[in-house]
Amino acid sequence: MRDSIHKYFQIGTIQWMSHPAYPLLESIKTIACDEFFDALEIGRIADDSLREQAKNLLAQSHLKVCYGAQPRLLGPKLNPNALEEEERKKAENTLLEAVDEAEYLGAKGIAFLSGKWVPDHKDEHYAQLLKTTRAVCDYALAKNMMVELEVFDYDMDKAALIGPAPYAAEFAADMRKTHPNFGLLVDLSHFPTTYETSRFVVRTLRPYITHLHIGNAVVKDGCEAYGDQHPRFGFPNSANDTDELLDFFRVLKEEGFFNAQNPYVLSLEVKPWKDEDADIILANTKRTINRAWALLDD
Repeated sequence: MRDSIHKYFQIGTIQWMSHPAYPLLESIKTIACDEFFDALEIGRIADDSLREQAKNLLAQSHLKVCYGAQPRLLGPKLNPNALEEEERKKAENTLLEAVDEAEYLGAKGIAFLSGKWVPDHKDEHYAQLLKTTRAVCDYALAKNMMVELEVFDYDMDKAALIGPAPYAAEFAADMRKTHPNFGLLVDLSHFPTTYETSRFVVRTLRPYITHLHIGNAVVKDGCEAYGDQHPRFGFPNSANDTDELLDFFRVLKEEGFFNAQNPYVLSLEVKPWKDEDADIILANTKRTINRAWALLDD
């Protein structure tokens, strides 16, 4: 492409993935000083003073701020589709708190994930997830904020209810009947873990996608970094590299996601594996993006 990728997308990264060992403020400053990035996805900051300092750095940066509530659920193993109402409410409450924290940090919405896939009680879990998501969307709508559900694997690693693309489309359609501030977040690194292709996922979920991630995964059983571990591009036995990213870009272009007036956030979700250097892994990812974009036809 002759046009810059930044014309059509706000390129972001996930702070806690890119810099898992960095002090938070150092990480935010490093990313904010890198003009490659247009957006930064940040998560919960428990310390009040640290949160205020982070807010000030983000305000200076002119980055689009996004908020990922996934760690709020994954860490304490909270389940927004739990059948036990008390457990479901715990997940709902932390997501409501996430909306408040996101607003404080300057984000215009939150992203989260569903709880566990339990085939024998799928319909009951689905109803519980609708209940939670509608409550969070109600709360966010009053603040003019979005709520986005990230689509994960259902039987490999996270084993989330949502889930393969057709099921995600069904859920999104049900949510959009009542809440226009709901959308789906799709991640290239999850397509191999749901045994789907970029073309299938994007076409199936086209009306509901509001946010994009890119990354890599190892789906060969028994291999290092197997599952939803987001290793670097070029990792041994992994599923995604330049060709797969190029295919993803082609599908996004065909399906009308290149929007110069209102660009989608497209964040890289890649983390160093074991003792790998975070800065090198970040540079690796940017090189892969640049190469795939350069190969894309105008």
